[in-house]
Amino acid sequence: MTEDKGPRGHGAHEHSDVPVVTSRSVRAPRLPGMRDAGDAWVAAPDGTRYWGRFGAAGLLVHDPDRGVLLQHRATWSHYGDTWGIPGGALHAGESAFDGACREAAEEGDVPRAAVEPIASVVLDRRVWRYTTVVARAIARFEAHALDAESHELRWVPVSEVAALPLHPGFCAAWALHRRLLTTNRLLVVDAANVVGARADGWWKDRAGATSRLLDDVDRLASLGLDAGAWRDVESSGGAGAEPASAGGDLDVTLMPRVAVVVEGQARDVGVSVADTPSPRPAPAHGRVQVVRAQASGDDALVEVVSSATGGTATREERGAAAGDAAAVDVVVVTSDRELQGRVRDEGARAVGAGWLLRMIDGATGPTAEY
Repeated sequence: MTEDKGPRGHGAHEHSDVPVVTSRSVRAPRLPGMRDAGDAWVAAPDGTRYWGRFGAAGLLVHDPDRGVLLQHRATWSHYGDTWGIPGGALHAGESAFDGACREAAEEGDVPRAAVEPIASVVLDRRVWRYTTVVARAIARFEAHALDAESHELRWVPVSEVAALPLHPGFCAAWALHRRLLTTNRLLVVDAANVVGARADGWWKDRAGATSRLLDDVDRLASLGLDAGAWRDVESSGGAGAEPASAGGDLDVTLMPRVAVVVEGQARDVGVSVADTPSPRPAPAHGRVQVVRAQASGDDALVEVVSSATGGTATREERGAAAGDAAAVDVVVVTSDRELQGRVRDEGARAVGAGWLLRMIDGATGPTAEY
């Protein structure tokens, strides 16, 4: 976890009598008179001050080929000359992801479209919250220090991060962050089974019921899944066996990739490319990928799992082959006992439909009738 650096350097050039501040300056720049309302200190009852009236956020980006993008902090900043992540104070009403991306763009020229969030870690001090947005790079980009808040931004291999002089907050949370960014999580949903889990008349309109399920799953995927619920799915000995939370005052939310397998009368629901074959997911419902089963839905789902896990390869075998590359953790939602057994054989974990429905209800209110 990396707390914000404090006042902005770009305000130092507004008046000619104000010394120019660089990343090597010892004294922090003055706060500019005209600034966002969020750019202010917050004081805790014990006198501790935090930068960001509406909280703060930072962006931790992982690229399997290059490592994580780190910021060498300016000398004048809090814990100056240490390494952390780009970030800063949030604006009023701004989400942590929006704020983290804005700050990373302002400080390091990081393009928002090149990153995809996979988790968030919140440090809650009651009067102030800091959110680390953990993301994967989905397009190659080069980062550059754009202001006096950074000496440089650099891609650092995951295995070399701990050897750097890290910001104390970031150092304390690095083990958790590393587990989050080096595990690719995939949620695979057996749509027909989940739709059929509630006797609410879904059989009158299977396609409509499946479409409503896709909408609910998409909303849940956008909000994120509780790390504790994900962790508690029975372990198959894969990546999910590791705790997804460090406990204490850190709150972890996961944003796994989601694939929903549809079949039969609901096969064409949400498919944006008419001839997309199974088991290749096609973008259709926001963060949700729709897999259209040409024949057996169970077979298509098993193919999706096998493609993601590499079949029956053990985690150790995958890790040895991948080096710093991410491990794979697949959770399949189905109450079909036989199908659960098949996906476990492929290295996935399995959980009943009720698990997903409870999370949907908790995130979006009572689920629409399917």
